[in-house]
Amino acid sequence: MTATLLSRLPRSAVLLACIGLIALNMRGSFVAVAPVVGPMELELGFSPVQLGLLTGIPVLCFSLASPLASLAGRRFGAEFAITLTLFGVLAGVVVRSLGGAGLVLLGTAIIGIAITIGNIAVPLIIRRDFSPRQQGTAMGVYTAALNIGSFLTSVAMAPLAGRVGWRLALASCAVFAVAAMVAWTGAVGWRRSFVPASVPAPGATAVSGGRESAWITAGLAAGFAGQAFSYYGVTAWLPSFLADELSMAPAAAGAGSSIFQILAIVGGLGVPMLARFASTRTVALTLGALWLAVPLGLLFVPGLWWLWSAFGGIAQGGGITVIFIAVIKLARDQATAGRMSAVVQGVGYCFAALAPTVVGYVHGVSGSWTAPLLVILGSVAVFIFGTTLSVPKEPQRR
Repeated sequence: MTATLLSRLPRSAVLLACIGLIALNMRGSFVAVAPVVGPMELELGFSPVQLGLLTGIPVLCFSLASPLASLAGRRFGAEFAITLTLFGVLAGVVVRSLGGAGLVLLGTAIIGIAITIGNIAVPLIIRRDFSPRQQGTAMGVYTAALNIGSFLTSVAMAPLAGRVGWRLALASCAVFAVAAMVAWTGAVGWRRSFVPASVPAPGATAVSGGRESAWITAGLAAGFAGQAFSYYGVTAWLPSFLADELSMAPAAAGAGSSIFQILAIVGGLGVPMLARFASTRTVALTLGALWLAVPLGLLFVPGLWWLWSAFGGIAQGGGITVIFIAVIKLARDQATAGRMSAVVQGVGYCFAALAPTVVGYVHGVSGSWTAPLLVILGSVAVFIFGTTLSVPKEPQRR
């Protein structure tokens, strides 16, 4: 019945809806832990290090498992890789909700590896199955849905845990995985979902100018590292900054962080629209200016924190979008796009995993928030230079 209904809709619309559903699983399932760490700590006796691992393991997987995820995409095909992602998220959510501390950490690792596969596979689907004019919009929907999943989970998890307990609350993330699996299978069919199909190896002319391509990949990797470091650093420490510098209550400080998260939707959807009227480099510079407003604004006019949080939210949602669009536009075939994406994400998420610790350490050593904000300023500068030097000056025409 699902397949029959989906067959009546345009294929691009069906795929776009599926991508949105898939993306809801790819951040919310591990962001869900943060609102319920208190009850988990009381029941399981977690140490501070273990609590840090609950949110740190997935980001480490994004980096360390990227080559494995790229290999899975090439060996099994993007459709089967998406199926692995959804099954992995579902399995990880179930394992995490069943047992003690060991199973919680194991389930978290399974979720991280599964999402890493999806991080590589979804852009490949967008590159292959959408026209060049539609790719930016599809990527914008994808990154917007990533942030919607994070936001909805963060808002709903604590109240839900108060009613049914943290285990059932975390297990509720399985609903998104099941819904996405049903939609994905209906959209691409049972055979393509569950039977591996390898991607052909790139030919000799797969990428224009080998050395030039290597420099482009390195630049995008640096840009993504700056983007990811800035995002995870601000996400981890913005509430603490607001509490220390402006004496805000925890709830109000959390609201400041939620502005930073939810306005990423504007950035994700806005980049493709802006790219219709301006070059990719102009878009990247605009996002860089918005990113700069976060550390500079908090340094010099902290009272306008809500404005800087809004600018930063737009910038972080748009930043990941413009880099992913560049990857799928500049690679000449699927295999090359997968390898390029693995390098960019592997390097970027490696620095992302370090961000909360580095920013926290600098704050502890300096005793103020000036030095940590200067660190964020530096990572934003890396994003600006790496991205703008790598993306084309003019809109891509293919």
